[in-house]
Amino acid sequence: MSSIFSLTMVAETLRIAVPYACAAVAGVWAERSGIIQIGLEGILLTSAFVSVAVAVASGSAVLGLVAGVAAGAAFSLFHAVLVERARIDAVVSGIALNLLAFAGTRMSLRGLFGSASNSPSIEAFRFGPTGSRGVDLLARVLLDPVTILAVLATAATPFLLARTRLGLRTRAAGENPAAAAMSGVNVPRVRYTALLISGAICALGGVHLAFDQHRFESGMSNGRGFIALAAVVVSGWRAERAVLACLAFGALEALQIVLQDQANRSAGADLIQLLPYVATLLVLGFAAGRAAAPRGLGKHAD
Repeated sequence: MSSIFSLTMVAETLRIAVPYACAAVAGVWAERSGIIQIGLEGILLTSAFVSVAVAVASGSAVLGLVAGVAAGAAFSLFHAVLVERARIDAVVSGIALNLLAFAGTRMSLRGLFGSASNSPSIEAFRFGPTGSRGVDLLARVLLDPVTILAVLATAATPFLLARTRLGLRTRAAGENPAAAAMSGVNVPRVRYTALLISGAICALGGVHLAFDQHRFESGMSNGRGFIALAAVVVSGWRAERAVLACLAFGALEALQIVLQDQANRSAGADLIQLLPYVATLLVLGFAAGRAAAPRGLGKHAD
């Protein structure tokens, strides 16, 4: 029981929650602008792979981080172009891009590194003490540059959406795109900008995921993008609430790790692995019908 209420548990919760929170905040940016975004899984995978590939090629974690964020932003912008310019259904586009990311990263793994399962190891960032105590683990999490950037991005999002011109136009495009266009707002341009920001924030989660494992593994997003999307719905498309939901998911996953370790591969260990997913379904079921999506979600200005 003491292991559940410890600094180690706090550190693991924060470490695990970062990719969820980044993807959820990214989902808020996209869907508050009016574009349905179920391609978060694909952005996590793409940014994770590109960050590792560039880090391996250059030997620089900083270049890997920059490349991963750029790849995620470009991938998200591509989704916006498909939806706004080509008028492809956003759900179809999101599914297609998720499949493209899964197959593309797996094929690229084989092409670049001769393996369909994982890349070579990378150094990534190493800041803070090297010990295994809870305080050491927590210090390494809090001093990690990707974590710091993720915290800044997620903390700034509520202010940007509520108090800036871009935020107001983003919300207007998501609530009533036709009225926004009549008042002079370039709705497609606003949505492109929102999706660029969305992709960059989500990419921080993908880079964190890869750097935390010190390599890329095929399919390593492992449904995080979909759970983050569930957090967006549960939060009522509010970034701060979505982050809190992701912290709860992170705590459940950390609890699953602690309980599984205590179970020592007993018959209950397999059931313990289902904890985060069962909790997600229960929360979604409870929230059904209570959260109101942006009224212009999935609609065009003309």
